[in-house]
Amino acid sequence: MIYLDNAATTKPLPSALERAARFNGENFFNPSALYRGGLENGKEIADAREFILKSLSLGRDYECIFTSCGSESDNQAVFSFAKRGVAVTSAGEHAAVYKSFLELKNRGVEVKFAPLKANGAVDVKALCDLVGEGNVRFVSVVHVNNETGAVNDVNAIAESVKKIDPSVVFHSDGVQAYGKLPFRLSPHIDLYSVSAHKINALKGTGALIKRKNLALAPLIFGGGQEGGLRSGTENVFGIKVFEYAAREKFENLPAYYEKVRSLNETMKSALDGVLFETISDKDCSPYILSVIAKNVKGEVVMHMLENFGVIVGNGSACSSKNRFSRVIEACGYKNNDGVIRLSFNPYLTEEEIRYAAEKLNESAFKLAKVMKR
Repeated sequence: MIYLDNAATTKPLPSALERAARFNGENFFNPSALYRGGLENGKEIADAREFILKSLSLGRDYECIFTSCGSESDNQAVFSFAKRGVAVTSAGEHAAVYKSFLELKNRGVEVKFAPLKANGAVDVKALCDLVGEGNVRFVSVVHVNNETGAVNDVNAIAESVKKIDPSVVFHSDGVQAYGKLPFRLSPHIDLYSVSAHKINALKGTGALIKRKNLALAPLIFGGGQEGGLRSGTENVFGIKVFEYAAREKFENLPAYYEKVRSLNETMKSALDGVLFETISDKDCSPYILSVIAKNVKGEVVMHMLENFGVIVGNGSACSSKNRFSRVIEACGYKNNDGVIRLSFNPYLTEEEIRYAAEKLNESAFKLAKVMKR
């Protein structure tokens, strides 16, 4: 199988699973327990927390709250700080932020959406103009668009927002950036969401990075774990797999980035320009390449590729029930159901990419011939 839907989820690293296996075995203890095993597991969680903060070049002004996923982290950020006034985001946000903003409208918060550029990046001037209209309490901008791979310079955007109004709380969904792009988080960003299963760790684990002086509101109440900000017994196994996978990613970050960039270029060069139109441009993350199969349905191409052992996506897996992607439409591609999302990992080979491109061309060509009849 050639798996090209890594923006949806990734295969867990065997080395990370093996290294963390003891937390599902002899070290199964509740990390809140006061006996030795519990205290040791509590220390293991603290080590993971420290590494994730360090990987983002963050110091003592920030803390890491473990959650169940990136969506939970996004929800907690939005509903903690967008309680009144105006909240601003982009039209290209992941559903976890976008639908949270729609819910804010039901709660009496005024919400505003900044438009996108053709590649899926936010129109920064338009977003800053919205902030400049006043009474804005909260801004959220995705770091890497999960459908096109467009990279928003969230450090610079956050700085611009703070210049307009220093009191604004700035959040970024970093799920498709963390462990993939070489960057440091600036002090202008107050909250940052990450997810484990996007970097070859396990589903069911995520984190919300927050500035310590912010009064985060818990979504889940109970035993007071995670400093009272996220109750529920911590998933020690999932957290340690997350840490070990993140360590592997950051140890190899430049090499992996270049490898994926090369794979992305190979795919783009091999795709037939008559059959496919490219949405993702040179400024997008190399980990995601979105294209449009012209005059055919992307979902049909996707299923045809399965017969060749090639797995691709046709947009965000979190919005797969919608025929047309709101994000792709916001990029200017109206009523287009030919979108195919190819998302890479550094463990793929050039031969696999060339084979996948060959089958993409073959499938789109056959389907186009059928459609012409």
